Amino acid sequence: MEKERYGFILCVCTGKCPGFQNMDIWDFINQVRVELPVEYGFIHPQLCEEDGDRFLADFLKTHRKLIIGACAPTMQKKMFKQAFADAGLDIEKDLVKLDIRDMTNEQAFEKVQAALEELGYSEEDIA
Repeated sequence: MEKERYGFILCVCTGKCPGFQNMDIWDFINQVRVELPVEYGFIHPQLCEEDGDRFLADFLKTHRKLIIGACAPTMQKKMFKQAFADAGLDIEKDLVKLDIRDMTNEQAFEKVQAALEELGYSEEDIA
């Protein structure tokens, strides 16, 4: 039986955050969604804003486990905890929170790849 794949959301803090200046976000998200065993990958401009809250609330109704590449994991937990609880999900079990600010595409890709390996995906799954 095939493993359930995680979804990957890249939150770029409006795209103007200096923490993302070393990254080509379009090349990065395409590399993640094509080369890694994720169900999908997409970019959201700012999940912590009101429209991001509404989007996440609707999106979590799918009950899919997520990896979010964005700001500090502690901030992600604070910002998204209620949305996960409202959807009946456990933010500690159903969300992998990655801080990918101040990284190049290669560094951020390696971080996502390492997270998937920690989740039990093998090199064959990733290759």
